[in-house]
Amino acid sequence: MHAAVTRNLACLAVVVIGTIQFAGTTCFAQSPPSERELRIYAGLHDAAARGDVGEIERLIGQGEKPNIQDANSRTPLHVAAFLRQHGAARALLRLGASANALDAQRYDILTIASVNDDLAMLNLALEGGSNARAVTSLYNDTALIAAAHRGHVEIVRALIAAKAPLNHVNDLGRTALLEAVVLGNGGRNHTATVEATGMARPPCNMPGRAAFPRSHGSWSRQARIESARSSGRQHRYVHTTEL
Repeated sequence: MHAAVTRNLACLAVVVIGTIQFAGTTCFAQSPPSERELRIYAGLHDAAARGDVGEIERLIGQGEKPNIQDANSRTPLHVAAFLRQHGAARALLRLGASANALDAQRYDILTIASVNDDLAMLNLALEGGSNARAVTSLYNDTALIAAAHRGHVEIVRALIAAKAPLNHVNDLGRTALLEAVVLGNGGRNHTATVEATGMARPPCNMPGRAAFPRSHGSWSRQARIESARSSGRQHRYVHTTEL
């Protein structure tokens, strides 16, 4: 009896430590405009934040640059994406704003829309020229990794349809599928995300979908090592759980 309790506590400790290790290195620390920034914005940034399409058209018509940046290197289009101002984003893209501009944290509007679970903005970004294969963030992620991390299933499907790279490995040693498996909570969205990424094109030497647990856990250490070798780099973190 005591041995069983001890063993269960040891297993729980491994899960908790692993969860903290992975969650503590979350790489989607996007910085939307603060309340103070919104108060001091002027020109296109202010118009984008308010969703004022007429003012956007007037200002650009008078010569204001559509890719002007604030102190955090956000363009008006970044501001529109953060604040879900779809009309403003559409107008800015039509009038010359770059769909692939990066802010100070190296996020583009496609990754912002992915984290926000904003499918309408994501589609606007793709139609406006956003690159689904772009590498973003300080950890060299992709929009697909960001969406898989959050369990945003429809975003994941849209990005896969746009030819997002399924096997890209970020600086923390994670693919989109690994994000969904390890950081998912076993809920319906993360399970569907695992299925969407796994069924699209399973990475070489990775176990099939049946090998992944539905609850928060991980696949075997050897499987991860083999997957890392197949991608040409070794994962920085190894998280195993005895269940």
